[in-house]
Amino acid sequence: MKDYKGYIFDLDGTIYLEDNLLPGAQDLIKTLREQNRKVIFLSNNPTKDPQMYADKLTRLGIPTDATDVINTVTVMVLWLQENAIGKKIYAIAEAPLINAIKAAGFEYSENPEEIDIVIASYDRDFHWKKFQIAFDALWFYKRARLVATNPDQFCPLPGGRGEVDAGPVIAALESCTGIKCEANVGKPNKLMAELVFTHANLKPNECIIIGDRLYTDIAMGHASGMDSALVFTGETTPRMLEEADIAARPTYTLNNVREVLAL
Repeated sequence: MKDYKGYIFDLDGTIYLEDNLLPGAQDLIKTLREQNRKVIFLSNNPTKDPQMYADKLTRLGIPTDATDVINTVTVMVLWLQENAIGKKIYAIAEAPLINAIKAAGFEYSENPEEIDIVIASYDRDFHWKKFQIAFDALWFYKRARLVATNPDQFCPLPGGRGEVDAGPVIAALESCTGIKCEANVGKPNKLMAELVFTHANLKPNECIIIGDRLYTDIAMGHASGMDSALVFTGETTPRMLEEADIAARPTYTLNNVREVLAL
């Protein structure tokens, strides 16, 4: 295995499932830090902000500073700052993302007559009214653009279960409005990777990304020039990997993150 300077870890399905660390995660992160490797946690899950993720990791036994967590709350706000200054925003999302949008100075609106940007996201408080506001802004008033935090279909949970993520929300809005989502800011978007390289002060060929999804984690590796390692503790199964195009496959395949140290 190459002597990587930076290790970029997905969280859900890679480091933990819900409130349970996955085998070897704690020892792995401790060892990498002792070796002075840069460790960054990268998540498509916008239901927490970086400080909340840092608090969770610390509580689970992996002491972490919020500056070492990058997720779609951070990247969505950055995208808005680059593409939607002065626009009115609406999000099918939970409080951490909505609060971050407001804190960044954007006007948040639930009036479909004035909404300029509709954000589809992972929302465990989703209800019909939220969907109707987005539908009216996109389809009836024909003024809003559709963007999303992440393309994930579900968030992996213990016992092989899952929880509906942003992907189905995107699909439903595209289906009923005929409007295509024009930007997915999370993995595999290169914007997220560029934030990692800037934060770590490292080049792509000095880093490896480790995650459980071919179409987000591993695809980001391909898109940004990083090596990648796929773990079978989240969404992807060995059979799914076998059926994937050769070009979509990772550099390494692992049963779990513990095996990073054995490579």
